[in-house]
Amino acid sequence: MSAPKVQLLLTGNELMTGDIVDSNSAMMAQVLKDIGLGIYRKVTVADDLALLVSEITYIASTSDILIINGGLGPTVDDLTAQALAVAIGKDLSQHPQALAHLTNWCQQRGTELNGPNLKQAILPKDCQIIANKKGSAVGFFVRYNHCDIYCTPGVPHELETMLIEQIVPTISEDLPRDLITDVTRLQVFGLGESSLQKMINEQLPEWPAAIELGFRAGMPLLEVKLTTNTQKGLSMKSAWQKRLTKVLGDHLIAEIKGKPKSLAEHLLNQLHQHNLKITTAESCTGGLIASKLTEISGSSMNFEAGFVTYSNEMKTAMLDVPTNLFEQYGAVSEKVVIAMAKGSLVKSNADLTIAVSGVAGPNGGTEEKPVGTVWFAWGSIDNIKTQCLLIPYKRYKFQQFVAAIGLDLLRRYQQNITTIPNYIIERSFTDQ
Repeated sequence: MSAPKVQLLLTGNELMTGDIVDSNSAMMAQVLKDIGLGIYRKVTVADDLALLVSEITYIASTSDILIINGGLGPTVDDLTAQALAVAIGKDLSQHPQALAHLTNWCQQRGTELNGPNLKQAILPKDCQIIANKKGSAVGFFVRYNHCDIYCTPGVPHELETMLIEQIVPTISEDLPRDLITDVTRLQVFGLGESSLQKMINEQLPEWPAAIELGFRAGMPLLEVKLTTNTQKGLSMKSAWQKRLTKVLGDHLIAEIKGKPKSLAEHLLNQLHQHNLKITTAESCTGGLIASKLTEISGSSMNFEAGFVTYSNEMKTAMLDVPTNLFEQYGAVSEKVVIAMAKGSLVKSNADLTIAVSGVAGPNGGTEEKPVGTVWFAWGSIDNIKTQCLLIPYKRYKFQQFVAAIGLDLLRRYQQNITTIPNYIIERSFTDQ
């Protein structure tokens, strides 16, 4: 038995005009691929009732699964429920489960359930509700003309949660028993796609065709996927994954189980296991490292304070950096970043720190210290390590990369990893 045909129908004037970039269909394709399903056809239409009805009618007759994305909101141009009702010949009516969700959603926010919001509870009769944990618009499901139709919200994080937690498990239950899909996802930091592919070509030249190797670049983590759809590939996969893990070495952060974790989350989990506290002393990143840590719920168990000392005066006032160091070495120097690191540990009484000082640009660089120069200092009060790198990116990307490297250096320190990461080999720099 073959895999079911899947089509996507995306709706919204903003998609057609380019005011919103369609990232939802890419995310849906990735999630569905993990269970062995490809997208047979994708259509994007404006908020037009006749167009929507026409597409729903056609797709329901030519596919097994239709996912409609968007058009579930409270405004007059949100037409998905109405279009679906017309296409399948059902009346619209107030759905009690959707109404209960809306009522609870408004009560939690202290807002009134008004007429426009009530529109989100007017759905095709007899449809099944798909809960929305994050927004006001529930999703809904109908089966029509042997096609399973799922209607989903356009807000990306609402869609992703609904898709992963509810829709994909439902679809998976009905997949053919002989359809094998096994996916392993690995998080990697410090290796780019081309560098990693070169390493694999050289160290694993006989990589088997039965195991599909894929890369998804991200900032800052690269995702490596091993996918097999055959019994042969499945039987080989464990052994080849072990070989790939050796190639990745200490650049491998984790195998993804469920929702991917950030570098900050991985680090905080390690610190929590050992009851360690961390602090930060940031100049060129402006508090970005601390922000990434405090994004994580429960981070206060291991992070109590961070220091953003952008000017030399504040480095001295807040972290006791001696003023003569600026005169002799400059703010972007090993001496200053060591003093920042030690000062942050003394002031916060934390166990570990990461300190950074650099030239974020686009101005301020010199021949000795060009834009992109950054000094790192990290470790504990009696064991501070340092490194100078050259990261010649535009300001935003520079700050993101510096923050990620800082978190990774602490991960490596806490795990007693002594091998040199690829980003130090490639970007090591001295300003002396």
